[in-house]
Formats: sequence, structure tokens, C-alpha cells
Amino acid sequence: MNDTYTRMRDGHRWEVPERYNMAVDVADRHERGDLALIYEDHTGARQEVTWGQVQDRSRRVAAHLRGLGVRPGDRVAVMLPQRPDTPAVYLGVLRTGAVLVTMSLLWADEPIRYRLADSGTGVLVTEPGAVHRAGDFGGVVVDVDDPAIDKLPASFDDADTAADDPALIFYTSGTTGAAKGIVHAHRTLLGHNEFRYCHDLRPGDVFYGAGDWAWSMAKLMGPLRAGAVHLVYRPAGGFDPAGLLAAMSRNKVTTALVNPTFLRKMRADAPDAGRRHPQSLRVVCCSNEPLTADLISWFRDQFGITPLDYYGSTESYPLIGNFPGVPVKEGSMGRPLPGWDVALLDEHERPVPCGEPGEVCLRSRSNPQFPLGYWQRPEDSAEVFGGDWFHTKDQAVADEDGYYWFLGRTDDVIKTSGYRVGPYEVEEALRAHPAVRDVGVVGVPDPVRGQAVKAWVQLAPGHRPSDELARQISEYAKATHSRFAYPRLVEFVDDLPRSATGKIRRAELRQRDAGHRPGIG
Repeated sequence: MNDTYTRMRDGHRWEVPERYNMAVDVADRHERGDLALIYEDHTGARQEVTWGQVQDRSRRVAAHLRGLGVRPGDRVAVMLPQRPDTPAVYLGVLRTGAVLVTMSLLWADEPIRYRLADSGTGVLVTEPGAVHRAGDFGGVVVDVDDPAIDKLPASFDDADTAADDPALIFYTSGTTGAAKGIVHAHRTLLGHNEFRYCHDLRPGDVFYGAGDWAWSMAKLMGPLRAGAVHLVYRPAGGFDPAGLLAAMSRNKVTTALVNPTFLRKMRADAPDAGRRHPQSLRVVCCSNEPLTADLISWFRDQFGITPLDYYGSTESYPLIGNFPGVPVKEGSMGRPLPGWDVALLDEHERPVPCGEPGEVCLRSRSNPQFPLGYWQRPEDSAEVFGGDWFHTKDQAVADEDGYYWFLGRTDDVIKTSGYRVGPYEVEEALRAHPAVRDVGVVGVPDPVRGQAVKAWVQLAPGHRPSDELARQISEYAKATHSRFAYPRLVEFVDDLPRSATGKIRRAELRQRDAGHRPGIG
């Protein structure tokens, strides 16, 4: 075993104070004149945001919320794109001791409204153009651009929160039922040591993280806490590899977090990306889906460094990774992060022998990132988080050096374009289409996205299969559910395989796929 890894593992100690507020720790440790964010868009517009601006804006937002009656434990949802002031708004909510519910604008209206209702959100912070997405939301809506916020004093008496007090609610993919809110404490940020061990972040680094902050705040707050400058690039629409790479080159990005879908699209659109846009990259990490050897080889050829894969789940992240200065076995997820008690277990929670498949499990309550539970679901919380081990439902094998190799899911979450998609919510959206009598949704292999969402549709009486109807059904899901979790493939069937208890046999649908994909393709 590499001595560097052994030293990291054996030397790690968790340090969690009894009283701790995530926002205070992230924002108030920095000098006011230091740079926090660089914001660029496709037009060339550029804005630099200092820590003094972040601190002042977050305190004004907090004061405005407190003036509305927000108290510790209340739920406040933030539904914003990646604006220059979005991090300050997040921090402002956390300063009050309220629980932050991040909402992605990539969701369709119904998932947004469900999450607002399920979380019991009382205040929604958003832009005027997005208010309609909340439907008949009965709480208070705060216009993030309200001039009254800027007129408030830049001072605030921060809530005295315990490290174990709830801070964040993120929602699961909704695999076997409605999406569940995962509650994380303020201490969760202290458990995200991937930015120390995998990214090797240092003060003054310039960091780029792909994906929506509403899905994972760690890739925003972790680098900011470490003193890195966060680059935000907003394209005109869709993926813009040339524009992004140019922005990364101009701003001398030193470390980045991307996903394999991101790299595959970049390779397809700009195969000579590294030669056209020379970079200052020291470390690049990859997550959300397996990183294949061909992508590693291409990236190394273009940029001169090996991308480092790491792995985790929505509930606990990350568990396993690769590290600078430690040998990489291409195709492997790596080894457990220091401080993360990870094991491969059989169905009786017994360790499996080296080279034998087992479920990736994390010892419960063994690190600060471990969740408090599911929001308002005590039985589910006890089942998933209350035992000795948290079960990821991912299968892997470990080799003689302790490297983990991903095998597949033991449940049905679809990983597409770096997003985790629950088939249940997609099915619910599709069943509202008048032509759909019943539907089963699975993930199937896709050379660009990792997996594509595929719907097996049983038609209602009076409707006949056609390519046009397949396209209509796909577009319906795109409009009513989300722009990333809609079925790109639709196949019509006479019936759906079900278990004795009525559950769709998704494994059988995946077997049926067998490379034959009619419909919209």
C-alpha cells in the first residue's frame, strides 16, 4: 500500500466543535479584500466578488429574513440560478439558523411544488421571473433583487447553532416512492474532506465545479471555506466546452470537479481541447459515475494530468476516492477517504473476501457528514440510518491493494449526465399523459451520458404506437418533470413485467433492452 495513502489514513482526525455554524465558518474566516468568486458569461461579461461583498450581502439577507419572522429551524427555500450573489444568499439563510432547502430550476413545476410542500417551507427566495414555478405556494416570497435588502445594515447577530442542528435539506431521486428530504447538520461540511485529500485545495487556488449548486452545496462551500476562488461560467445555453475552457484558461483554474459525461461531451465537441486552450490545472477530480480508462487516457493526453475519480451517494458523500501522489488504477473508484469507515458487506452485513462482490457500506455515524435522517420520515430514517451500517445499494469488489471497483446498482437509480434520476418520479410524470396507460422506466447504456432514461410504455385504449407519439411522450416528460430526466428512448409494449406485489421488474426491462432501441432514440 502506498505510503502517502497510509500516512493520510492513519493521521486523520475529525475535529467538530460543539457549537458551529456553517455560514460563519465559511464566510467570516476570510479577509474582506480577498477574492471569493469570478463570474463570467458567454458575452464576455465579468464580475469579481470579494469576501467583503459576500459577508455584507449574506448579513443583509439574514437580517431581511429575520425581519420576516424567520427563526432557527424554519425552512427557507432558495430557487436561484448560479448568480454572483447566490452563495451569499445561501449563507444568509444559514446565518439565521434556518434550514436551507435548495431548489433547482432544472426541475419542472410539479417537483418544485412537491418539495416546497413536503419540506414545510415558509419562505421562498427567488427571482421575479421564477415565482410562477412555485404555483399556489402559501408562504412568503422574497424577491432576491428587492432594493430593501441592500438598504439594511451589513451587520447581523448570527444564530448560535450547534454542530448537530439541521442546516440543509436535499432531496433523493425518488426511486421506489416520492422523493425524500435528507437532513444534514451544520457539521456536514466538516466531513467533506475530499477537498483536502482529493483536490489538495490551497488558499489562492482557482476552482471550477461543474453542475448546479442546488444539487450539492459541498462543491461550492468546500472550496470557498478552503480559501479557493470559485469560477462561475454561464453559457448561452446548453454545454459550451469552448467557452468554458477559454474561461478556465483565462482565469488560470488550478483545480476542478467534473463528471464523465462532461468529459465525454468535451471530447466529442473539442477533441483537441488541451492544445487549443492551455490550462493551469494541477488537480482534476471526477464524480457521479464511473470514470473509464479511455476518458482518463484522453484527458491525460490533452492536459498532462490524470483525472482522479471519487465516489459517493446522495445520503453520504464521498466515501471512496483517488488522491494526488497516490498511484491510480484506471477504472477503479480508489480507496476509502481518510476518516471514512467503508467496507464491502454481504446481505448479512459480513465482510466479503478480497475479490468477491459486496455492497459498499459506511459505518453509521462514523464521520461528521453523516445525515440526521429523512425529513419527517422517522421510520425510513431508522431503517436507513439507524443501524450499524449505511447501505449504498452499490456493488463493488476490492483488490489486494484495497482499491474498489464499481460493479453496478443494487437498486434502480439511473445515473445520466452526472445526475441521479429516480424512475418513480419520471413514471409518475408520464402516467399523466393521456396516451399512457402504464409505464416502466429504466436506465440503459449510453456512450455519452453513461446511462439514458428509457421508458417502456403501455398505451391507453384508442392510441397506436408511432415514432411521433414516442416523441410527444418524451417531450411531455421534459416539460412536466425536468430537462435532464426525461426519457430519450421510448418503446411501446403490450404489458409490463411485475412482481407478485405489483412492483415493476426493472431488471427484466433492462434485459429486454438488449441493444434494440426503437422510438425517439
